[in-house]
Amino acid sequence: MKKLFFQEGHGGLVWFLVSIIEKFSFFEKDKKINHNFVPQIKSNTMKRVIYLLGLFLLMAGAVKAQEVKNGAEIEFEKIIHDYGVVPYGGNGECEFRFTNTGTEPLIVQKPKSSCGCTVPTWPKEPILPGESDVIKVTYKTTRAGNINKTITVTSNAVQNTTVVLRIKGKVMDKPTEVMPEKDSSLGNGSPVNNN
Repeated sequence: MKKLFFQEGHGGLVWFLVSIIEKFSFFEKDKKINHNFVPQIKSNTMKRVIYLLGLFLLMAGAVKAQEVKNGAEIEFEKIIHDYGVVPYGGNGECEFRFTNTGTEPLIVQKPKSSCGCTVPTWPKEPILPGESDVIKVTYKTTRAGNINKTITVTSNAVQNTTVVLRIKGKVMDKPTEVMPEKDSSLGNGSPVNNN
């Protein structure tokens, strides 16, 4: 069955390749190739082939690493802001500074927040290469409890087209209002009329 496969169809291609390899002295010349097992390859020749193949792969990797993609690129100084503990109704503003590290102008689309209590503002104008700007986030601190919200920033960046920013912290409970109590030492509390 194996001999039939090698003699017909793809076998012709296999025999052709083996005969070319034989011509270039990859195989030991004193041994005839037995097609029932893997041929023995000269050790020096094999070392050269492996060396050249490795060198080729190394050069291909170096060229790929040096490829600079033209386009905008967004790089944030931080992607998480921790408010810590914020008083009820306190300041819920923070900023996420970013830089266009690419070669083309960066255009930031409208950021999307995970909740209506988080309101982002962003630069509407393109950010030139090397320039920096901020995305301002305002969290409404009139809700007591933990803060764990995300802001998704989409841009025309080549690699990081979508960046998820996160805010966290805790808003303290709303202080209870204490109504002044009536001072009972003044009598019944009715106004005095001395007429």
